[in-house]
Amino acid sequence: MTKQTIVSRWNHETVLFECELPECLESGLAMRHALEKAVASGAYLSSADLRSADLSGADLREADLSGADLSCADLRSADLSGACLNGADLRSANLSGAYLSGAYLSGAYLRGADLSGADLSGAYLRGAYLRGAYLREANLSGADLSGANLREADLSGA
Repeated sequence: MTKQTIVSRWNHETVLFECELPECLESGLAMRHALEKAVASGAYLSSADLRSADLSGADLREADLSGADLSCADLRSADLSGACLNGADLRSANLSGAYLSGAYLSGAYLRGADLSGADLSGAYLRGAYLRGAYLREANLSGADLSGANLREADLSGA
C-alpha cells in the first residue's frame, strides 16, 4: 500500500504526518486525503510543506496550518472556517469560493492569491500581505483588515 507524508517546510526530513492511501484513490488526491486525515486526527501541521497541493474542496475546518507553505496550492471551494493560517505562505494560491469564515490569517502572505467569491466574514487578516490579490465578490463583512497591505488588490464587488 502507498503512503503519503506531510513534511515540514523548514526541514524536509521532519515528518509531521503519514498515512496509507486507499488503492482506489484518484490520482492527484493523495495530499488532500492525507491532509484531511491529519486534520481529523488533530495532527500538528504548523509549518507544513503543502506547495502546489491540490486541496480543492477539502474539509480543513479548525486546522492549524500556521506558518505552512501553501504557495500555488489549489484550495478552490475548500472549507477553512476557523482554521489558523497565521503567517502562512499563500502566495498565488487559488482560494476562489473558499469558506474562510472566522479563519485566522494574521501576517499571512497572500500576494497574487485568488480569493474571488471567498467567504472571509469575520476573518482575522491583521497585517496580512494581500498586495495584488483578487478579492472580487469576496464577503469581507466583519473581517479585521487592520494593518493589511491591500495595494493593487482587486476589491471590486467585495
